[in-house]
Amino acid sequence: MNLTKKRPKLNIPKTKSEWVWDILGYSCYVGSIILLIIVWGKLPDKAPAHINGAGEVTRWGSKWVLAIIPTIGLFSGLFMQAFEYYPEIYNYPKRFNESNAKQFYLNGRKMINQMKNIMLSISSLILLEMTLIALDWHNGFGKWFLPLIISAIFIPMIIGMIRQSKIK
Repeated sequence: MNLTKKRPKLNIPKTKSEWVWDILGYSCYVGSIILLIIVWGKLPDKAPAHINGAGEVTRWGSKWVLAIIPTIGLFSGLFMQAFEYYPEIYNYPKRFNESNAKQFYLNGRKMINQMKNIMLSISSLILLEMTLIALDWHNGFGKWFLPLIISAIFIPMIIGMIRQSKIK
């Protein structure tokens, strides 16, 4: 049985918080690409291709490896952006109905929006870190970076699930 056919299609305008998240995420993303373009000619032929959980470079590659990061960020962002437009396809609890659909849709869409922009910001920070290491301007963000990334990804999900549990 396809539950999405029963779900209403609602046109809910973006909230101010969603616009703020978009501005932050896209600004970080575009800024990191601009930085890469500016320093491209100064980059050595070798750049970090992998950084482990302790913040140490474990593999070096061509400087073209740095171009992969914004590409992954772009596809991830576009994928998540597409999901933002269709909150009626998300998985909702059994208590979902037409009277609470708007609340569920808005909560789910905000969670996806935050995660998308956090992912864009994370890819920007990874690109920044690898670029700075390649230029020998910085040693990297260190061992705290991975726990920060994991927290940044899971906190919006946890908050979203808590908010969803309060929808009657």
